[in-house]
Amino acid sequence: MKKISKIILGICCSSSLLLSSCIEETFPTNSATDEQLTSSSKATEALLWAMPAFVNDYKTWNAGDYDWGYGSIMHVRDVMTEEMVINESNYDHYSAWEHNQYIGPNYLTTQWIWNYFWKFVQTSNKLIAGVDPNTTDETLLGYLGAAYGYRAFIYLDMARMFEFLENDKISSVNSNGNDVLHLTVPIVTESITEEEARNNPRVSREKMLEFIEEDLDKAEEYIKYFSRPKKTLPDLACIYGLKARLYMWVEDYAKAKEYARKAIDTGNYVPTNKADWTNTTSGFNDISATSWMWGASVQKEDDVVKSGIINWTSWMSGEAAYGYAGAGPVPMADVRFYNKISDKDFRKLSWKAPKGSALESQNEYCNPSSAVDMAEYASLKFRPGSGNVSDYNVGSATSFPLMRIEEMYFIEAEAAAHLNASDGVSLINSFMKGYRYPSYECKVTNQDDVVEEIVFQKRVELWGEGQSFFDIKRLNLPVTRAYEGSMHHAIGRFNTTTRPAWMNICIVQTEENNNKALLGYENPDPSDCYKAE
Repeated sequence: MKKISKIILGICCSSSLLLSSCIEETFPTNSATDEQLTSSSKATEALLWAMPAFVNDYKTWNAGDYDWGYGSIMHVRDVMTEEMVINESNYDHYSAWEHNQYIGPNYLTTQWIWNYFWKFVQTSNKLIAGVDPNTTDETLLGYLGAAYGYRAFIYLDMARMFEFLENDKISSVNSNGNDVLHLTVPIVTESITEEEARNNPRVSREKMLEFIEEDLDKAEEYIKYFSRPKKTLPDLACIYGLKARLYMWVEDYAKAKEYARKAIDTGNYVPTNKADWTNTTSGFNDISATSWMWGASVQKEDDVVKSGIINWTSWMSGEAAYGYAGAGPVPMADVRFYNKISDKDFRKLSWKAPKGSALESQNEYCNPSSAVDMAEYASLKFRPGSGNVSDYNVGSATSFPLMRIEEMYFIEAEAAAHLNASDGVSLINSFMKGYRYPSYECKVTNQDDVVEEIVFQKRVELWGEGQSFFDIKRLNLPVTRAYEGSMHHAIGRFNTTTRPAWMNICIVQTEENNNKALLGYENPDPSDCYKAE
């Protein structure tokens, strides 16, 4: 096994499971806005750039080696699915989410997620508070559009992660006798007072929809003034993309289809081709890729890169010899998932083919000599920067996608299928034949089967990009990890009959301590509610 550079391996993975009672800081919405904002244009511009910077915030809560920003939240969501397997290792700091352990309201794993999101909300609230919507300064109005877009982005994630939905193990009526079905999170705006924040209830799905929709309407209104300098900030197509995600969440499929198509028709985004997908130097690490609508980027001077091992590349690229993934816990494709993908589909080259298989000779590596050490089915999707597997200053200075145009094609196709199965078939055939492999043919006609096929192809497309979690939860899909030949950890081989109970993320105890409206309205703790098979 490779060794991780710049780390003392006396740390046990369980160190990430400290009780949140050790934490003294109160819930961040107690000071949700900064009353000392200056009105200077330079200060406002700094608040603009603070939003994409916070995507890669390092040690927000000093919680552990998973505390490196939004990319880590994406990874948390992915390891809770069935299609991502993490190679068993003593270095795996994501084991709590993989094994459905220690993810209740009293653990640091949960505290970190909660506080990261709310500090992100605070970051966008500061800019929204700092710009007068009645200003005639179009530059500032453009900034305001970006801020509303970012805030909607974060609230939509929180709403879908924390909303309690029915499952096969835990009732929505919690131990206090309160029904939390369809409750999301509190709403914290730029104008909230500390007194209001301390008595701020979770809102219903309907109320959250109204709030996010309003933010996106404002973003759409103001973003026309914004000439974004980098893809780390949203443009109009991204706002349409967020609306498409929003309407999928609430199953308003007509609007989801409409806004997915608007996103496709706005801008100049083109789905990734095989050459770019499998490129050993720029594959899924370059924000200039034609299909990327919105992304996150870091430079060698950023703390997450200087850490050497606590960043996207370290955790996602097994080819990076200096990182965590290269030392053991490399993300891999689930065997059943992998086998279901056609060998004609170039996306299957995203993982190391098993020895003797038809695709073994087609895999391309940054460093073929070191590929021998990689586990079969290990991810090759996210390449280290410039294909550099040894120097973290180069290899970890990369980008990862927050939204790609391909997602919009899949949203359009699935939404269409919910309305008319044959339309969904036509759209998925068009995309797959045109952009993935010409011989593809959707062979099912039943509506449920068509939706399942479209969602499967979407899961292949967006593997490792933090989106599959939302489809599984929304569609009430089961997760199957226990079967002959499974590579999931024995302790995490769960087979559910519905959406997993662990996909209802808990609200932390410290928030209840500081927000009396939440007392008794927490999501039930799903930890250990399934028995490994």
